[in-house]
Amino acid sequence: MKGYRKYFGKKLLWFVITFIVAVILNFVLPRLMPADPVASITGRLAGGNSDASAVAEIYERYQKEFGTDKPMIEQFILFCKNAIHGNFGLSFSQYPRSVSNIIASAIGWTIALQFPAIIVGWLLGNILGALAAYIRKGYDKVLLPIALFLGNVPAFGMAVIMLVVFGVYLKIAPLSGGYAFDMIPHLSWDFIKSVISHYQLPFWSIVIISIGGQAVGMRSMSIYELNADYVKYSRFLGIKDRKIVGYVFRNAMLPQVTGLAMSIGTMIGGALVAEIIFSYPGLGSTMYSAVTAADYPLISATTLIITVMVLVVTFLLDIIYGFIDPRVKAAQFE
Repeated sequence: MKGYRKYFGKKLLWFVITFIVAVILNFVLPRLMPADPVASITGRLAGGNSDASAVAEIYERYQKEFGTDKPMIEQFILFCKNAIHGNFGLSFSQYPRSVSNIIASAIGWTIALQFPAIIVGWLLGNILGALAAYIRKGYDKVLLPIALFLGNVPAFGMAVIMLVVFGVYLKIAPLSGGYAFDMIPHLSWDFIKSVISHYQLPFWSIVIISIGGQAVGMRSMSIYELNADYVKYSRFLGIKDRKIVGYVFRNAMLPQVTGLAMSIGTMIGGALVAEIIFSYPGLGSTMYSAVTAADYPLISATTLIITVMVLVVTFLLDIIYGFIDPRVKAAQFE
């Protein structure tokens, strides 16, 4: 247990350090944008008012309400205090709607889309890579080039291809949105069918770009393990090939768990792009609209939530890896 505690302690320390840096960057970077969202709100509310003093009064009132009249360090301390309680203030672009309310309505869509797609892509990629290593011959010659090609297609490129092919030409899936535009979210079979049909294109666009890199990595590790000395010795002893292959692919999977942890941030970034392409009502579309409107509170909150999601998933995968690979424990005593 001492070895595991040391391993988990290191992972937890890096998690905390990364989280602190992420919070600082999520707060500071949006506020370096040159736009003044308070001025745009003032312009909308003032309308055709030509009274400069009245406009200035409106501007000052909203500066105080949003806290932009305070020094940056005070704004940061207030941001941290409020964020602990899940309060990210009011949105500039959707005033007077709260940022927490906007995120609450979007985060469920993102989680339901991204994590199943990433896991399915990871599983399919590893299965295809293992088959390519074991069967080889024509299967390997066909799979490897396709996997390399798919792994290098950018997320927005795959989303556009899926949109044009299956949405525009074949017309077998809706082009955009999370459900039909003439429907109000409610629990009914018609609404569920609409959500499922709108789910297909963004889901499979994420799955397809996830398969390539995982398949190539699993193929390489499986070939390495199949040529290891313990495999040759086991076959010499007459152990059944099915049992040997089970150990081979189990060992080959270990680096793939680490690979998933390392690449999950990139995958989520690509998935957010897919949300924007398909106008899917998740955090990606929310963040895009916030950036275009220079909505500081909404930008900070969405990027912070996404960062926390990536950090938590990566941390959990590292912990799982520590349990499934006994070499991790042994390494702590060296």
